[in-house]
Amino acid sequence: MLIEMWTDYACPFCYIGKRRLEEAIKQVDHKIEVVYRCFELDPTAERDISDSIYEKLAKKYGMSLEQAKLNCNNMEEMARESGLDYQFDTMKLTNTFDAHRLTLYAKTQGLMNEMAERILHAFFTESKHIGDHSTLIDLAVEIGLNREKVTNLLNSDEMTDAVRSDEQEAQQLGIQGVPFFLINRKYAISGAQPVETFIEAINQINEQDGPFISLNNNRDATCTDDSCEI
Repeated sequence: MLIEMWTDYACPFCYIGKRRLEEAIKQVDHKIEVVYRCFELDPTAERDISDSIYEKLAKKYGMSLEQAKLNCNNMEEMARESGLDYQFDTMKLTNTFDAHRLTLYAKTQGLMNEMAERILHAFFTESKHIGDHSTLIDLAVEIGLNREKVTNLLNSDEMTDAVRSDEQEAQQLGIQGVPFFLINRKYAISGAQPVETFIEAINQINEQDGPFISLNNNRDATCTDDSCEI
C-alpha cells in the first residue's frame, strides 16, 4: 500500500497527522510505504520573520494576542496527546521552500522519512530556524547526509522542479489544505484524523478496490492557504 502525504512544515496539524498515521500503521498488518509530498501554505513568506506565531495569527484572523495564545495552547495539548512537544513561545516562523527541497534530495538518498521527521522536530520542538541554510545543513548531516553535497544543493536551484511538481499535482487533485493523504492513488483522507480513522481506512482499502473517494470525518484539522486558525 502506498500512502502519499502532502504536507508543509509550517502546518501544526501535519506533524500531528503524521504521528497519528504512524501509530495506525503500527496497529495494522499491511506493508505500507509512506511518501511525503510538498505543499506550501504561504509561498510568499520571508525567510526571516520577526513576528511571533501569536502576532501572525492575531493579524491574519483579526483576533487578540490572548485568543491567539489560547488557540496555540489548545494545539499544544492536541500535540501532547500524540506524544509531540510544541513550543509556540519560541517558534521561528520562516519560508519552508528550502526545507522541502532538502527533503526531496534526502529521498534520493533513501532518507526522506528521517529528514522530514528531523525538520519537523527541529521546527516545532527545538525552535530552530528551518529556513536558514546552516540549520538545514546541520540537520541533514545529523541524519547521515553529506555536508558538502547538501551545501551545494541549497546554494543552487536543485530540486526546485521536484517541489513545484508536487505542488502542481496538489492543484490538479484539488488539494486545498494539508495534511492530505492519498492512498494507492485512489482514496483521499484530509486532516489530522484520529488513529482509529486511519486504521479503519487502511483496512478497508486493503480489502477493496474502487474510485477516488473521501474518507473524512473531521474537516477542521487541516491548514489551507487562507486558513489555519489553531
